[in-house]
Amino acid sequence: MPEEELVELKFRIYDGSDIGPFRYSPASTVAMVKERIVSEWPKDKKIIPKGANDIKLINAGKVLENNKTVGQCRVPFGELPRGVITMHAVVQPSLAKAKTEKKVDDVPRKSFCSCSIL
Repeated sequence: MPEEELVELKFRIYDGSDIGPFRYSPASTVAMVKERIVSEWPKDKKIIPKGANDIKLINAGKVLENNKTVGQCRVPFGELPRGVITMHAVVQPSLAKAKTEKKVDDVPRKSFCSCSIL
C-alpha cells in the first residue's frame, strides 16, 4: 500500500508575511488547519484572531469550508507536485460579535437637529 503523500501549506496574512509551511494529511479538515493557524499566529501583529471561526482561508479565489478536507481543496491545475501551496488567511470576526459591539457603540449617541429661519 503506498504511503499517503502529505500536502505542504503556508498561509499569507494581511501584511504579506507568511505562517508556515506546515505539512498536512489530505484527510485533515480545514477546521483543523485553522486551529493550527490560530496557535501559530504571530503575537506581535496588530490584528489577531480570537478563534478558528475568525479566520477565512482562501485558495484559488474560493473561501474554504470547515468541513472540507485539505485533499478536496487542492487545485488540480497550476501546482507542481510536492510544491508548497500558499493560501490566504483573512481575519474576519464573526457577525454576532460585530453586531453586539456596534450596538454598544450606538447607544450613547443622540441626534440633534436645529433649524434657523431667516
